[in-house]
Amino acid sequence: MFAVLFGGAVALLPVFAVDILHVGAAGLGHLEAAPAVGSVLMAVLLTYFPLWRNAGRKLLWAVAGFGAATIAFALSTDFYLSLFLLFLTGVFDSVSVIVRSTLIHTFTPEYMKGRVSAVNNIFIGSSNEIGAFESGAMAKFMGVVPSVVFGGLMTIVVVAITTWRADKLRVLDLTPEKKSVA
Repeated sequence: MFAVLFGGAVALLPVFAVDILHVGAAGLGHLEAAPAVGSVLMAVLLTYFPLWRNAGRKLLWAVAGFGAATIAFALSTDFYLSLFLLFLTGVFDSVSVIVRSTLIHTFTPEYMKGRVSAVNNIFIGSSNEIGAFESGAMAKFMGVVPSVVFGGLMTIVVVAITTWRADKLRVLDLTPEKKSVA
């Protein structure tokens, strides 16, 4: 949630398309589609190659990758590089969403699954809008590029703190138990 709250640059894509990358409305459409394409392709890939081993570590790396790709996007002035970096944010976000969803459904007691899913959906759903507000406010305060760099850096800081403080997440492994066939 904090990665989307701080690191999302989607609300500022019109400014990047017009003022920084100079690609206009058609380019804006491509920029807006790039994270979705990355997310869908990674989701398809993960259906064939699930993230069972070291899932916690992979989650943390994915969120850090999201932050790094966001920073690189903010600093890019090349349209195609920017497209690729936004594609990567979608890839990393997809890994994060899939691992988090798996954790919720795996470790939440059966009688709490509905409530936990509801609270999770409210926080995840509202983080995009709150993140868009944060991006706009920070862009007004700091400027467009510095605000997106700041958001990416804050995402990496959140990952570093989580890695340091959440031992169980860092060593989380979701490898299914081998069951003998009788």
